[in-house]
Amino acid sequence: MSWLEKILPKSDNSSKHEIPEGVWTKCDKCDQVLYRAELERNLNVCPKCGHHMRIKARVRLNAFLDESGRSEIGADLEPKDVLKFKDLKRYRDRYTQAQKATGEKDAIVVEKGYLKGIPVVACAFEFSFMGGSMGSVVGARFCQAVNECLKERRALVCFSTSGGARMQESLLSLMQMAKTSAALARLADAGLPFISVMSDPTMGGVSASLAMLGDVNIAEPNALIGFAGPRVIEQTVREKLPEGFQHAEFLLEKGAIDMIVARKDLRDVIADLIAKLMKLDDPNQLVQKKESAVAVTDEAVSAPAQEPPAKKSTSHRTRKTSTKPRV
Repeated sequence: MSWLEKILPKSDNSSKHEIPEGVWTKCDKCDQVLYRAELERNLNVCPKCGHHMRIKARVRLNAFLDESGRSEIGADLEPKDVLKFKDLKRYRDRYTQAQKATGEKDAIVVEKGYLKGIPVVACAFEFSFMGGSMGSVVGARFCQAVNECLKERRALVCFSTSGGARMQESLLSLMQMAKTSAALARLADAGLPFISVMSDPTMGGVSASLAMLGDVNIAEPNALIGFAGPRVIEQTVREKLPEGFQHAEFLLEKGAIDMIVARKDLRDVIADLIAKLMKLDDPNQLVQKKESAVAVTDEAVSAPAQEPPAKKSTSHRTRKTSTKPRV
């Protein structure tokens, strides 16, 4: 023992405090160490470089919708392994494991509520649930969201973050592309707006169907949006892709999307867009109209004769109109 060690007070190792796990995290882009609580307050956007990290579906909806007047749609729907699919593990085991890890029954959460007093239905994909893949439950919940909009004259907003169609459901998952697209066509015919918000990543069957069918297509900064990934495309065409290919800024430059909006601004921007598309001088007038309106049935919604004759579609999703009754 040296003379210095003899005169210095001995430290009590038992008084050392260990830092609990999960207090700190690191930005995926700039590698800066971040205080997790501060990051969550900033909606999972890096305060150093502005990188938009993935955010849970319910956290997004909590930040987007007004606190009061909210209710969930389609919460009782759960996936089923009707094909008895098995790769490295059974499909049933995969979605059961995802349910335990995320606390969600499937990869989309749908809620009815208000956005600054405007009646809306909002959908948010949960990427942690099997990569936000679209299966039968996702398609069914999305169509329920559209039906709710048709019944109560609400706008529809969808936050997409998905790897595409769920391969474990085979053609059943691919059918959801047509199913959701057909539902959005009904929404457009009724003159109700659909705002699509694409976050990182929005790929595959989701980008090839509902995500790109918005009256206004919005992307978060630097979001990866496309069908096949850039690496697959490079290997197929055997050419070097342009810098930033398939990212939001590249798509905006080429006219594939309408605008890029930071996460913190989405609530204000979308509220303004819906108010303009629905021609609302005062958003509360739609609330009053909703409260005084008589509830309509599913049959009345699906019949062309019951659609509001004075409403003109606000959608740029053009189609031929038919005088034949729908089946």
